[in-house]
Amino acid sequence: MWDIRDHPSAAAEYAVLDASEQVAVDNAIAKLRAIGPALGFPHSSAVKGTYRLRELRPRGGRSITQALYRQFGDRFVIGAYGPEEAGEPAAFTRACELAEARLESLT
Repeated sequence: MWDIRDHPSAAAEYAVLDASEQVAVDNAIAKLRAIGPALGFPHSSAVKGTYRLRELRPRGGRSITQALYRQFGDRFVIGAYGPEEAGEPAAFTRACELAEARLESLT
């Protein structure tokens, strides 16, 4: 089992998701916890233009919420929760920037 944690600011973002999105995110996190870095597309993918940032894609990418995370050794840390890129590209970019800044502070 892999260790997965939320950055404190990301935990606040998770808390405001509606219940169905929380369930979808929880299911995706369970897959990441079980499979680790071998979890592939469509459940996880690299975020282009970022430094080692990945997106966890609930419902195989059909969710409106993405969890943006990075691996630190045997731990994954979610830096932000944001919208799916295709639906809200500017908000997705902002969530990626937040995740990168938050995760950078952990190194």
